[in-house]
Amino acid sequence: QVQLMESGGGLVQPGGSLRLSCAASGSIFSIETMGWYRQAPGKERELVAGITNGGSTNYADFVKGRFTISFNNGQNSVSLQMNSLKPEDTAVYYCNADIVVQRVGFRNYWGQGTQVTVSS
Repeated sequence: QVQLMESGGGLVQPGGSLRLSCAASGSIFSIETMGWYRQAPGKERELVAGITNGGSTNYADFVKGRFTISFNNGQNSVSLQMNSLKPEDTAVYYCNADIVVQRVGFRNYWGQGTQVTVSS
């Protein structure tokens, strides 16, 4: 019905930048919220940043001032600009979305995850 496709992960040196993107496709009536979570080895998945279709954002304290989330309603996509990356930002980053699916209703979806590694 709906798929989330992530891109943009990779290896970057401390202090560097990466941009993650996530595009939703399928039988979408509307997207209510989109966001990014991350999970490091041995740790629980945690919220990084979220955004509503109205543009309201929320960020985890550990990324405030470094990461910026943006939503492109026309393209059903969300991006996460990550600057001043630290080794502790290393994790698998997952896209998440609350979507109203045509003829189905409200559903929550996860992407497959993209690896971000910050290392010198």
